[in-house]
Amino acid sequence: MAPQGQSLIISSAWPAPIYLGQCRGNAHPPRYPGFMNETIIFGADWCRDCRRAKLIFDRAGAPYRYIDLVADPEAAGVAQDISGRTNIPVILYADGSHQVEPSNADMLQKIHDLQLTEKSE
Repeated sequence: MAPQGQSLIISSAWPAPIYLGQCRGNAHPPRYPGFMNETIIFGADWCRDCRRAKLIFDRAGAPYRYIDLVADPEAAGVAQDISGRTNIPVILYADGSHQVEPSNADMLQKIHDLQLTEKSE
């Protein structure tokens, strides 16, 4: 059950429910078993910045789950509630932070900061 005043969204793309009210802005998503042990990139194949984000993660050797917002339209609402914007890509990290349309340098810094790969030294 969602906390009072917060919407519960369950998307087929998510391993567990997410309380949207806890994710808006820079707030951290809830912590409970099975949730957020990975980086998730919300994007669309037609989006150049989304393809660039995947390429940065691939080249760095950093693991992520890609959620195609065209294939899973429900996830678009989740991404918007996380970021408060409709821009993509939205990258949600296991520490609860997120980035929207980040630069290459910002993604690489985050990969390094979270020690997502040995290559991020």
